[in-house]
Amino acid sequence: MIKFKFLAIGCLIFLMHNLFAQNGTGTGVVIGQDSARRVITTAVPFLLISPDARASAMGDVGATTSPDANSSHWNPAKLSFINKDIGFSLSYTPWLNKIVNDMSISYLSGYKRISKTQVVGASIRYFDLGDIQLRDETGEATGQFNPREFEFMGTFSQVLTEKLSIGANAKFIYSNLSGNIAVLNNDTKPGTAVALDFGLYYTSDLLVGSKESKLTFASVISNIGNKITYNSSENRDFLPTNLRLGTAFTSNLDPYNSITFALELNKLLVPTPPIVDSNGQITSGKNPDRSLLSGIFGSFSDAPDGFSEELKEFIINFGVEYWYNKVFAARAGYFYENPVKGDRKYFTLGLGLRYQKFGLDVAYLVPQTREHPLAETLRFSLVFNIEKENQDAVTEDQ
Repeated sequence: MIKFKFLAIGCLIFLMHNLFAQNGTGTGVVIGQDSARRVITTAVPFLLISPDARASAMGDVGATTSPDANSSHWNPAKLSFINKDIGFSLSYTPWLNKIVNDMSISYLSGYKRISKTQVVGASIRYFDLGDIQLRDETGEATGQFNPREFEFMGTFSQVLTEKLSIGANAKFIYSNLSGNIAVLNNDTKPGTAVALDFGLYYTSDLLVGSKESKLTFASVISNIGNKITYNSSENRDFLPTNLRLGTAFTSNLDPYNSITFALELNKLLVPTPPIVDSNGQITSGKNPDRSLLSGIFGSFSDAPDGFSEELKEFIINFGVEYWYNKVFAARAGYFYENPVKGDRKYFTLGLGLRYQKFGLDVAYLVPQTREHPLAETLRFSLVFNIEKENQDAVTEDQ
């Protein structure tokens, strides 16, 4: 019953928002919403969920860390610095396990070096929302439906200099939340979209005292694509276009021990919900019914409370990773989101093991509040890598 209510209510609210939120006002905002909490909502938010255990264990830090088989999701640019020829990773996450027992996220990614400076990759992510029992207006069961979403992605990464690389992803997104079920006499359909990611990755070797170190910087804009609809072309929602900025510092303490500290900031590049009155008229903020580019560039100046609220829209990610002999890793991190914008706050922990070509990563999420729906979230990743044959490639260690 809990599962049915959770999924059914969530899907209906989302669909009804698409169908009726504009309510003739053109604001695209639900009338009567809480003006004190302006959470930015988008379609297909699963695109922002961390798919692999290594980054998850570091507070969802992934754009600035050393490259691995899951780099495409976090920053396609850093993939060209990987020091292997070919590799794969398979990740699995039971999702919202404290609420339901049949939701999960599966992620398969891989890469192949094609030259000294170029690497290509591909990945698929599948979000299974579990089964729901469908009923008619009288309460009679009419069957079951399995909401699901997935993403296919291709990656190209190019080293420009010994310190700088660029990369891009092209992706196809499919979201079926309703199974063509009519909601309040309005037909629905699966939503589809295409999108692009662009990334920059800069890495520089340093000598701090007598210790070899590395400093990296990264910038990534992800999910730049067409609005998605579940019913008609007049009602479309933004993809979760996201800006990620960060830096990481790695110090080789001795030949066997190294440690990395990473800090990243995230901001959704979509319109902030304005404040509306009982008649649906905007009293503060800007109309969110805008084009893709207008939504991206306007996202830095459309918050009802001005610059102070814009700063609250940045999510802070911090992570630490310790390696012993490149065989054993211990990780920890922290994820912070402002209470006005969603209030997700949690610590993360994880371990990693590498043996020859194989690896295993595990991550565990610890929320700051009790009975949090993300509590006890576990992620698992299996990694397989083959060493490169071309030793002249511009690479860095994982």
